[in-house]
Amino acid sequence: MPKPAVMNTQDTLQESTNNWWKGGVIYQIYPRSYQDSNGDGIGDLAGITQRLPYIASLGVDAVWISPFFQSPMKDYGYDVSDYRAIDPMFGDMDDFDTMLASAHKLGLRIMVDLVLSHTSNQHPWFIESHADRSNPKSDWYVWADAKADGTPPNNWLAIFGGSAWHWDAAREQYFLHNFLTSQPDLNVHNPEVQGALLDVARFWLDKGVDGFRLDTINFYMHDLKLRDNPPLAIEQRNASIAPSVNPYNWQDHLYSKNQPENLLFLERLRSLTDEYEGRACLGEVGDAQRGLQIMGEYTKGDKRMHMCYAFEFLEAQPATAQWVKTIFDKLDEYAPNSWPCWAFSNHDVMRVASRWKASQAASKAYATLLHAIRGSVCIYQGEELGLTEAEVLFEELQDPYGIEFWPQFKGRDGCRTPMVWEQNAQNAGFGSGKPWLPVSTPHLALSVDSQEQDDLSLLNHFRKCIAMRKALPALQTGSQIQMQQQGDILTFVRENQDTTLLCIFNLSDTPQGITIPSGHWQTLALDLGSHYAKVNTGDTLGPWQYSIAKKI
Repeated sequence: MPKPAVMNTQDTLQESTNNWWKGGVIYQIYPRSYQDSNGDGIGDLAGITQRLPYIASLGVDAVWISPFFQSPMKDYGYDVSDYRAIDPMFGDMDDFDTMLASAHKLGLRIMVDLVLSHTSNQHPWFIESHADRSNPKSDWYVWADAKADGTPPNNWLAIFGGSAWHWDAAREQYFLHNFLTSQPDLNVHNPEVQGALLDVARFWLDKGVDGFRLDTINFYMHDLKLRDNPPLAIEQRNASIAPSVNPYNWQDHLYSKNQPENLLFLERLRSLTDEYEGRACLGEVGDAQRGLQIMGEYTKGDKRMHMCYAFEFLEAQPATAQWVKTIFDKLDEYAPNSWPCWAFSNHDVMRVASRWKASQAASKAYATLLHAIRGSVCIYQGEELGLTEAEVLFEELQDPYGIEFWPQFKGRDGCRTPMVWEQNAQNAGFGSGKPWLPVSTPHLALSVDSQEQDDLSLLNHFRKCIAMRKALPALQTGSQIQMQQQGDILTFVRENQDTTLLCIFNLSDTPQGITIPSGHWQTLALDLGSHYAKVNTGDTLGPWQYSIAKKI
């Protein structure tokens, strides 16, 4: 199929609107698993450069790359030991510069994944901080004395299991870690820490990156009084942030995160970003109870985050008509002026094809829906192929999260297995060496080369969805009104000053009756399978069918 036209120079890229992110489509890469260029079994920056033409062919606006900074890799890059260095397994700074320049020539923007809430315990800042209680960086991390009986300062829990506090013999104090014990939390209340983190952001902005995906931004600050988190009622628990078997879900995390002082730091980060033309901040908000409210606070006005990464569609709960309407009703209530970035998959959750038990027809409907609802879009590598969650044997596991909670929760390795490029190539074209995680045999039939030539493949369906979104500004930045749900039918209107679009989705595997409102409507997206609906008469949408029409 013809490839979308791409821009040729950095100058052309800079001339485009500074609001590219609003309604933009972002492609997430997990670099360990995308393309191995040197045969060591681990994907790298040179491998990403090799595959940039493929990414450009999708028509996306930007690429978000999960962390590639120097790290001991206890949490596979989300434990940073040097924010300004490339981990050798991914290459070096020359490889990064080449990748960035190549992306810009193809009209692709690069967003780097900054982890500012915590570091590795091998970061020089922490090594100095934990040496004693009087060094210049002694207050750069969250330290606290034990209770009189030697137990931790409070009841806060870590997402990866156990107490969020770890005893440090050198200081004879506990330090806070919301994730692994090897990931101590920075004390972002400290102005010096804020300054150091802003310097990190400036370093990458000066390198020419187009923005940041900011990991766990609601974890930046803690309650200075170290108050206990209250228990959470059973009926309020969900598994959007942590698996259901994790007692982390049993607390209402009022004090361990989501502190109001964080807003001022986010404003400082946004102000810095705004010094550079056309850059954007995408903040990840991880909260199972108040995610949308926090999104509203964090994107309010034009002084905080440009957009927030939402978790509502990352749950096991499928995107039924009722669930989608529930989410947008809450969004209208808590954050009507916010700008969400929606994702159905990422590197931390079971792949959507398995999580929602989606057939090919359902996967196409979900892809179309994702590109039709108000907000920006994130696509996780392999989602465009319909990859399922891979089965990884316990002895092959790499993820400490899965090892801790096996077998009730098998971790995140199943969504991190290598990208499948060529059905019949060694390691599916990922690389010549033994991959760090095994290539999933069921994925081979879904490889890029096996789908490229099939106009009806899910891969080409994603291309058409993105092209539709680009062709219809009302889908990118228009308002969303009149959302209605009747049984399995979801209906909503997207409009701007020039265009009114009617979107109707049958989010089920059974035929559903619909009625098109009176007026003159032109059916759009016929190449996507959009149903040509009859106006003001009884009509039927087949299983997983949809209709997108323009008022004329």
